[in-house]
Parts: sequence; structure tokens; C-alpha cells
Amino acid sequence: MSFVENHGLWTDAQHTAYADLLERLKQHDIQVVRFSFPDQHGLLRGKTLVVDEAIKAFKSGVTLTSTLFAKDTSHRTVFPVFTTGGGFHMPEMQGACDTLMVADPETFRILPWAPHTGWVLCDVYFTNGRPVPFGTRHLFRRALDQLANHGFEFMSGLEVEFHVFKVTDPHMKPEHSGQPGLPPEVELLSHGYQYLTELRYDAVDHVMEMLRRGIDGLDLQVRSLEVEYGPSQFEFTFAPAKGIRSADDMILFRSAVKQICQRNGYHATFMCRPRIPNVVSSGWHLHQSLVNVGDGCNAFIPADGSASLSTTGQHYLAGLLAHAKGATALSTPTINGYRRYRPYSNAPDRAIWGCDNRGVMLRVLGGANDPATRVENRVGEPTANPYLYFGSQVLSGLDGLRRKLALPPSADTPYETHAEALPRTLADAIDALRADECLREGFGSAFVDYFCELKEAEINRFNLEVTEWEHREYFETF
Repeated sequence: MSFVENHGLWTDAQHTAYADLLERLKQHDIQVVRFSFPDQHGLLRGKTLVVDEAIKAFKSGVTLTSTLFAKDTSHRTVFPVFTTGGGFHMPEMQGACDTLMVADPETFRILPWAPHTGWVLCDVYFTNGRPVPFGTRHLFRRALDQLANHGFEFMSGLEVEFHVFKVTDPHMKPEHSGQPGLPPEVELLSHGYQYLTELRYDAVDHVMEMLRRGIDGLDLQVRSLEVEYGPSQFEFTFAPAKGIRSADDMILFRSAVKQICQRNGYHATFMCRPRIPNVVSSGWHLHQSLVNVGDGCNAFIPADGSASLSTTGQHYLAGLLAHAKGATALSTPTINGYRRYRPYSNAPDRAIWGCDNRGVMLRVLGGANDPATRVENRVGEPTANPYLYFGSQVLSGLDGLRRKLALPPSADTPYETHAEALPRTLADAIDALRADECLREGFGSAFVDYFCELKEAEINRFNLEVTEWEHREYFETF
């Protein structure tokens, strides 16, 4: 028996999808297949196999070194993998041993921008068939299972902002390499601040069309392509989807945009606030609601116009507020992301909600008789790992449902309403995550401690750097 069959890793739907993809491999003259998994940072890693080997690997798995789970955002190994337990207190992680990527056949795609190339998203298992506990796709699925036990499905829709620049110097000389290497020099595609003007859209239409054509056929449910406020800033929005689908789509979308741009002399970045003159911050707004498993109806719709949300919606929203500080490290996981939080702006700096108010963290939209009633979380940055970001929402909202938490009044003037401040730095956010018992229980203490240690390594490297601000502030004065 294969690894998949021996450990019962596929559902009936996945077995059916596997049979279908075998036919697609033949029909489309696919020569290689990329097996990719989303790592702890939401970056795709994996291997490319020639098609004959790929067909066998779908069920047997693809070997992958366990050290990939030990990497920070510079791709440095943070944990001592050659010590007892590999730095994770787990014998399966010791000695840079192998794990296995197992494909999810339902995610199979043919990449429009890479001729004769198939692509499939994977989950990672130990060789004994146990899921690797740091696999974030596993963790989100577990949160979704808990939600299903309460009779609900998670519905989510995405608004994703990012920047695209023209590369003027890729910085590919040997001295430009490093860990990380020197980023490219770039120039703008357009000036900014003419928010949603057709003239600005037309100025970048060639790039928009390049991206649209490139991702056409990936079934990503894109709804709109928009010019955002800042120079060279774009926004794509996506139709709502149930379960894990939106998270999977976000992983593929980010990677697709960067690959398409890279092939055509552009640089796309989902970094929150690039250090480029006049460029503004990018956010990632997550729209979410719950659907009743029994009848498929939106569980957030209030019975009448006297409330903005149903009782279920109110408890769920109260849970998001209760764990807003702890969840911030998962929605805003980079040092740079905290440059975006500012008072009197579209980027919230406190845990607060309001009805159709863009100054709050949690914006409630819809109401009685509106099937699109939902909560928009405006706090995320577009670098976030979607499985952790979404998972934090599900776990927080579930805690509100279980404890029937009361929802405070709506904040019509959010920056004049007293509310708990969100963490101002990644270090503060890590402390809040460590202290949040709900998220620690939901994700598992081992994962929370692991994630915090990875992020602390990132913070420690940052603290050793001499920044331009320090040089400008002190070099001449003292």
C-alpha cells in the first residue's frame, strides 16, 4: 500500500480529484509538477518532479528535510537541529531528518505562466504518518473542525493590497548576495493619491492585464482589480468561499503575482510598508462570517433591524475583540507591519468595532435581510500566513460563542472611544500571543512557543542592526 493509503490521508473527494488530475496531466502535455507546501511564514517551499515521478509521488509522498520548519524569514536555521530532539523536543525532528509532503489533489492547477508545469499544494507528515505539528494548514483545518462541531462553516472573502514596481537593477552581483540578499532597485509605475481614478488605472493597465492573464485559469475567484491610494499600489478582491479555500487561494495568489512579475521585469511585494519615498502601507482586509451547516444560511444575519448582527454574530465578534491582542502576531507577523498602525487612519490601532466605519478594527457590514452580513477585520498585513490569520479568527470567535461573551457598544467615533490598544511592536504582540490561553489551547502550546521563538530570532537580528534613523539622529549630533 502507498503512504497515503496506509495512513488514510485522503478523503473520497481527494481520491476522485486524483483520478481527474491524471487525465489532465495527459491532456495538457504536462512535463513537470511542482509539489509545494506553505511553511510557517506562508511561503511556498517544495520540489519539482518530472511527470512520471510525480504520478507516483502523489500517493507515496515527496521527501523534504525537517529543517525547513526551523527557518526564520531570512531562511536561517533558528533551532539546533543536530541536538537531542532537534531543538523541538521531538525525536521526529532530530538530525535534519526527512518528512513527507503529501499532495492535496483538489488543489491541483496548471500554471498559465510556466509552460507544461503542474502545481499542487501539499501537507507535511512525519514518516510515521503523524502530521507535522508546525504545519499551519493542519492547524487551520483543526480549527475548522472545532467550528464544524458547533454546527458552523467559516466563510471568508479577501481584499489584498500590494505594490508592483519596475526593476531597474536586480542586484545580482556576487557581493549583493546574502541572507537575505540586497533587494532590487525599482522605479514607480505611476504616481499615487489619485485613488480609484480611471486615468491611473489605465496607466498601469498593461501590468494589470499581465497579472490577470497570468492567473487566468487558476480558479482564484478574483472579483476586482483596483488602483489603490499610493504610488504603484494595487488591490485585488476575491469572492467569498467556505472553509480552507480562501486561505489556499491567498497562498497561490501571492506566489503567482510575484512569479509573473519576476518573469517580466517587475517586482511585486506584499511587504506592508516598503522603504520607498512616498509609498504608503498595504493592508489585508479579511471579511468573515459563519454559515449554518444545517441550512447553509448566514448565521450572522439579525432577525430584525434592531441589531447589526444576530446573537451568534455578536458572540463571535466579542470573541474577536477579546483576543485581538493575542491574535495580532498572527495577522501582523513582521516588524514592518507595525509601521502601519496609526491613529486617525484606515489602519486601526485599538481593539474596537463599529457599523460600516473604516476607522475601527472590526467593521460590521450588512444587517437584517442581507445575506452578505459579515465582519471585516482591517488589522492584517498582506504578508500574514493565511492559515494562522484565519485560524486565529476562528478560535477567537469560537471562544466568544462558547462563553456567550457580551458585545460592547458600537464605536461611531473610534479614535475618541476608550478601547484596549493593539500591540505597537512585534515584540509586544509576541508577548500577548504567549499569554492568550485560548489561542494557546487552540493552536497548541508547542506551536505557540515555536512560532514565538522564530519571531524572537527575527527581532533579535533586527535589534543588532544600525538603522539609517540612528545614523541620522546621532552621528553628527554627538
